[in-house]
Amino acid sequence: MDTPLNYLSDMSATPTYFDSHMHTELCKHAVGHPDAYVARGVERGLAGIIITCHSPMPDGFSNAVRMAPEQFDEYCQLVAGAAAAAPDGFEVRLGMESDFFPGMEGWLEELHSRADFDYILGSVHWHIPEYRAAFWTGDRDAFVEQYFDHLAESAETGLFDSLAHPDLVKNANADGWSFERYRGVIEAALDRIAATGVAMEMNTSGQHKLYPEINPGPTMLGLMCERGIPVVLGSDSHRPGRVGESFGKGLGKLQRAGYTTVSVYKKRKRSEIAIAEALASLRGEDGPDAEPELPPLPVTTR
Repeated sequence: MDTPLNYLSDMSATPTYFDSHMHTELCKHAVGHPDAYVARGVERGLAGIIITCHSPMPDGFSNAVRMAPEQFDEYCQLVAGAAAAAPDGFEVRLGMESDFFPGMEGWLEELHSRADFDYILGSVHWHIPEYRAAFWTGDRDAFVEQYFDHLAESAETGLFDSLAHPDLVKNANADGWSFERYRGVIEAALDRIAATGVAMEMNTSGQHKLYPEINPGPTMLGLMCERGIPVVLGSDSHRPGRVGESFGKGLGKLQRAGYTTVSVYKKRKRSEIAIAEALASLRGEDGPDAEPELPPLPVTTR
């Protein structure tokens, strides 16, 4: 049974861990100034946050849910301003969540070179219109298999430090999702990812999606641990109140899967923090916030 851990800490514990996934209003489907995300991070006993707005893409690609190309410099300045205004000892790092889509690799390579990033998070967003138009044929099994092939391919490009919400595609058929149905496909993808050294994300926002479970699920998490794939923890916050959400629960899942450390990035370099230390420094109640949910993006291929 999955029960939240009690991680109300000694207030003197030194903060050690970061929330490595959150968004700003430039994404067009998030709310709150970065300063508010910083304030919430301090409340939760974090050492810092990494802001990861959705990357701009060319030719209007998925432009309803990301910054425009001409806003890239504005984004970097927004994060720099939050870093300058943050309390002493609290770090704000520059990240970005970049979409993997076949044929866009050159665009992303150039984009990632335009700023001194700490962390690049790669995503396969199966539910955006462009991805569905290209790869949905009416065969759900083929669609899932294509998703996991693209997940592995994204790691193999070398463009990303970590892969976001790696079993997100289970929301394409939330009522009928079966991990065992796709175990072979998933294991093959994980073998390819493990060979690259790229990390994968535990994303606590999964509990709010159509298939209400932290991404990835426990079986996949155990397979990742067996292969030595590092894990980064992120809330995928689209509002300040979600910063650090359910991190006690997430870290407990990592321990049960066999992990003893959790990863964080700075200047595109990975370091490890003991899960026990991260748990000791977290503050606040575990579990979902009581704030109203933002309207979800479309997540159906029917």
